[in-house]
Amino acid sequence: MKTGVGVDGGRRRAVGVLVLVGVGALVPLLGPAPALRGTGEADAPGTGGIALLRAVLFAALSIPVGELFARRLARSVPGAPPAVPRSWSTAANSVGFVAALGLASVVATGNLVPAGLADIDVGGLYDSRDGKLALLEVNAFLAAALCAASGRPGTQVWPLAAVMVAEALRAHPTTEYSPLIGSGLTLVHLVCASLWVGGLLHALRTLRLWRRAEAGAALLGRYARVAAVLLAAVTATGACSSLRRMPPGTILEQLTDTAYGRVLLAKVILMAGVAALALWARIRLARARDPLTACSPARAEVYALGVVVVVSGLLTALPVPIRW
Repeated sequence: MKTGVGVDGGRRRAVGVLVLVGVGALVPLLGPAPALRGTGEADAPGTGGIALLRAVLFAALSIPVGELFARRLARSVPGAPPAVPRSWSTAANSVGFVAALGLASVVATGNLVPAGLADIDVGGLYDSRDGKLALLEVNAFLAAALCAASGRPGTQVWPLAAVMVAEALRAHPTTEYSPLIGSGLTLVHLVCASLWVGGLLHALRTLRLWRRAEAGAALLGRYARVAAVLLAAVTATGACSSLRRMPPGTILEQLTDTAYGRVLLAKVILMAGVAALALWARIRLARARDPLTACSPARAEVYALGVVVVVSGLLTALPVPIRW
């Protein structure tokens, strides 16, 4: 009875944290229009749709990457039950393929939302850097889906890596200041974020099947140790990328006066909430009589990370602030 009451109380506290975080980030999360209001920046056509497609792409990338990572961790747990959750990789890669196809169609119309098939110049994709990268992402997701459905799902790691490299290069055009450094930071950020989000999701799905405190606690403990490093890497690369686009002398002003800065601020607030939930889960894992009560804040962490993915998609669709 005590354990049940503790779990219910933990869920209530987790919901409370999420509500507070959501209230803090509410205005920027309503979409590009509120974030752009009063900044003097133009709202590009189709910003909301592009943000949604990119959020779907990020989520679709995280699921198979995290699944491969968490399954590797599960196999290393002594005495782990043989049961494993059904793979979501094929479905996730297929959704990623559709999202990448939608983004490629936008690139094929000169970064405008196509009104019909006649507006899409597929051949023109081969004439630009962004077009070639968009095609690479489409083909890589298709290849990943086929690999996931095959007898050797581990081979999908290579096309998924190609998606990450293409996305990192796309985010930093050659006209940008030190684009290779920016792409390197984005690549590390993407890899670590995908392992963190997707790995936690698959680990929780695995625990639901195992229903054994010993093996489940061991899996959570192994994930927690790696996740601490991933969180540090995500935070460091995100901070460095932001400072490159908003120098220290102007960052406070741009956080409130630009759409990019406002949504970035919302992401920071959400990440603070996620970090608090992660810390809470780790403390429970180490100190609670039943370590599996750590699942409650961990589930809340997954939900909050889902919102972070949506915010990240919106962030990529907004105009980058001027480097003053």
